[in-house]
Amino acid sequence: MSARELAARWLRFNIVGLVGIGVQLAALALYARVFGWHYLVATALAVETAVLHNFAWHERWTWNDRTAAGGLAGRLWRFHLGNGLVSIAGNVLLMKALAGWLGLPLLPANLLAIAIVSIANFLIGEFWVFRKPA
Repeated sequence: MSARELAARWLRFNIVGLVGIGVQLAALALYARVFGWHYLVATALAVETAVLHNFAWHERWTWNDRTAAGGLAGRLWRFHLGNGLVSIAGNVLLMKALAGWLGLPLLPANLLAIAIVSIANFLIGEFWVFRKPA
């Protein structure tokens, strides 16, 4: 893959991610403010909501040239194991630090947490979840 192709994929990944941020923040607000759930539970469920959203769009757009690799169930499993775990664990730990210990408001703290884990998530997607067939 050329640097240009990788840059184009990175751009698509980030566009999906930006929409996913909106999904995650809306879900966080719904779960924490409307349903009254604890912010860490709400964070984990909001991340899972965004993970499912993002997988669907990465499958259709970001890595649509690699959808034959490992079958849909295999890719979804790897996406959850890789991106999902990194996103949930990273976001929950960072939210504990940023919102819990430092007292930042929930939504800005969550935006910062999302930004921190995004690079790892792209690399996991590129080289493991949607890897080129052998």
